[in-house]
Amino acid sequence: MKMIAAVDKNWAIGNKGELLAHLSRDMKFFRAKTTGNTVILGRKTLATFPGGKPLKDRRNIVLTHKADFDGNGAETAHSVEEVLELVKNENTDVYVIGGESVYSQFMDYCDTAYITVFDKTFEADVHIENLDMSDKWQLKEESEAYEEKGISYCFRTYVKK
Repeated sequence: MKMIAAVDKNWAIGNKGELLAHLSRDMKFFRAKTTGNTVILGRKTLATFPGGKPLKDRRNIVLTHKADFDGNGAETAHSVEEVLELVKNENTDVYVIGGESVYSQFMDYCDTAYITVFDKTFEADVHIENLDMSDKWQLKEESEAYEEKGISYCFRTYVKK
């Protein structure tokens, strides 16, 4: 299982239900990694997608505690164990794509993390674990720096030790 996220200098991932930044190269990177694969996300993350609809060309699994939740076409699961059961025979990559609680619940199951790192601090109300400070993860590679909309950023790949 893999995770993919975009973070600022404080490992923040969002504010008031929105991403910190919408950068073209980052969105293309996300699409390239996840298209044709399975994505695991929370109910609130699904609500932020256009029309609250699942991402196209991906198997979407929404983790929610709401028993009567309509995934708008996405599969739903009500526990980590149920998600793991749904993906145990998956023959594509499985990506954890957010939000905060979904990342924390699946962090131990991930072996690779694709993190876009913004060289900036944003106003934010949700964060994920700082992999640079974790003794479980190591930085495997880092891209060159890019700049878009006045934001400098790079792509990092972390692997579980």
